[in-house]
Amino acid sequence: MNALARNWWAVVLRGVLAIAFGLIAFFYPTLTLPLLVLLFGAYALVDGVFAFLAAMRAAARHERWGAFILEGISGVAAGILTFVWPAMTALVLLYLIAAWAVITGIFEIVAAIRLRKEIAGEWMLGLGGLASIVLGVLLVVYPSSGALVVIWIIGLYAILFGVLLLGLGLRLRGMAGAAAVQKAL
Repeated sequence: MNALARNWWAVVLRGVLAIAFGLIAFFYPTLTLPLLVLLFGAYALVDGVFAFLAAMRAAARHERWGAFILEGISGVAAGILTFVWPAMTALVLLYLIAAWAVITGIFEIVAAIRLRKEIAGEWMLGLGGLASIVLGVLLVVYPSSGALVVIWIIGLYAILFGVLLLGLGLRLRGMAGAAAVQKAL
């Protein structure tokens, strides 16, 4: 059983955090830009740390870990840059989020492709990666669409991505449980 299935809870937690972030963006769309900056920074940083944890656990088990470490680097870097320059303009934040989304999406698709023979439901991770790339492209193509629309796009993305991660995590939980039962027999 691979590290991802054993640590299904980390995938579920990432999904729950993404959904919570998305709901905050929808229910409080008039948040000031500094608060949005801090929320995004915290989300990217925590998401990056969880990707690092997944990489370390996979490396300890001699499984593929490269895509997770690169995803972790991009998340932590985006979070740190957001906290270092909190007064940055909305456009710079928009491009930072867009770049982070595209980079993260690419690494998630790579991870899904590499995991396709090891787990069932890897398509959810790949679809989450595709959603990340679409978000990044939309933010670059429509940068002047207004803060409210941007907040809603980010919120929608976070909820969609969170639901996909939640589904993947629960599927991994089932795999981990089935493997434990087989091991006991």
